[in-house]
Amino acid sequence: MHQILEISTYITLTFAILLVANVLTQLWLNSRQARHVWTHRDHVPSAFASDVSLAAHQKAADYTLAKLRLSNLDVFVSHAVLLGWTLMGGLDAMNQWLLASLGSGMTQQIALLTGVVVLGSLIELPFAWWRTFKLEAAFGFNKTTPALWLSDLAKSAVLGAALGLPLAWVALWLMGAAGSYWWLYVWAVWASFNALMLFVYPKWIAPRFNKFEPLTREDVKASANALIEACGFKAEGLFVMDGSRRSAHANAYFTGFGKSKRVVFFDTLLDRLSVKEVNAVLAHELGHFAHQHIRKRIIGLFALSALALAALSWFASQLWFYVGLGVLPDVGGPNDALALILFMFMLPLVTFFVSPLLAGFSRKDEFEADAYACQHAEASALASALTKLYNDNASTLTPDPVYTRFYASHPAAMERITRITAPAHP
Repeated sequence: MHQILEISTYITLTFAILLVANVLTQLWLNSRQARHVWTHRDHVPSAFASDVSLAAHQKAADYTLAKLRLSNLDVFVSHAVLLGWTLMGGLDAMNQWLLASLGSGMTQQIALLTGVVVLGSLIELPFAWWRTFKLEAAFGFNKTTPALWLSDLAKSAVLGAALGLPLAWVALWLMGAAGSYWWLYVWAVWASFNALMLFVYPKWIAPRFNKFEPLTREDVKASANALIEACGFKAEGLFVMDGSRRSAHANAYFTGFGKSKRVVFFDTLLDRLSVKEVNAVLAHELGHFAHQHIRKRIIGLFALSALALAALSWFASQLWFYVGLGVLPDVGGPNDALALILFMFMLPLVTFFVSPLLAGFSRKDEFEADAYACQHAEASALASALTKLYNDNASTLTPDPVYTRFYASHPAAMERITRITAPAHP
């Protein structure tokens, strides 16, 4: 018992150090970004001077600063909540209350998972509301109504329960019944579920939130189909999504897998870009498939999830893991839900410091997709399309380099446009 208490003390200390390090690092990165954006607020970079007005550049700076202020508050609240759940005894109190009310077993474990998810969602709700109806609205981006927002919220909750609860039940049952290699069976179920979602989501889930109609603009349709055929790509069709119903932001993306792949354009994107520019954006997305970026990311995600579940299987069997994070496990019953929750609490504190590596891989993929687009469409059209999207979405053209290297999944605007317009590209 003395050894368990000693190791649990180290776990508590490690957790506290990671939590403080996360908070300080995030606040430091945010402060760097804010200072850099503010310093360059009154000067449009020369490469964009002919296409982006000073007023638009200042709007992008102010929008970025507003998001950073909200991010700082979110950092404090989310980590305070995490501390409350763990070392301050919140999770232990809920677990003990549910044990006293429901007894030990699957019902109690599902209730514990549900309680943590619901309370976490309720705490996040004011941030989501403020982000939509205050921050986004202040800069002219929000188009949704309170009724639509609540409808989306209700649909998401029902969908989450319909999909998440059965999946959680299967995972917890396997953790208790499948022996020491339960993690391998849980991984197989999780991977199969995610693979199935690649086919199910585009056809049956996404349409519950947005309207997807076949592309009818003949000029865009003819150009896009010619490009898709030239690239040897097969898709179920070209669709337009009513993104303007909720936001003024513009985008385009691929969804699905295999024969269920769809090319989706936001209606806002089609309103702002020329045919050549739409084609260039489409060529960029095709570049991701040509280089198999999506497949590689899925394989990488599956591999990392297997490692995480293997680690969880070991931690779940250690008493000091629970005690060190402020929880007393049920000695006579299953603690699988408890172990899963604690592991999910601690994992982001560790993976946060790995995120720059993953972001770097993502930026590399974006450069490769840009290069592919420049081979199959006009480089100047891609550059002008991106510039319009930066401008219309109020994306800052002057991000802090360190902040970008740590977080950004896409290269900074200046770096990206410079590569696209370099003489090496046709």
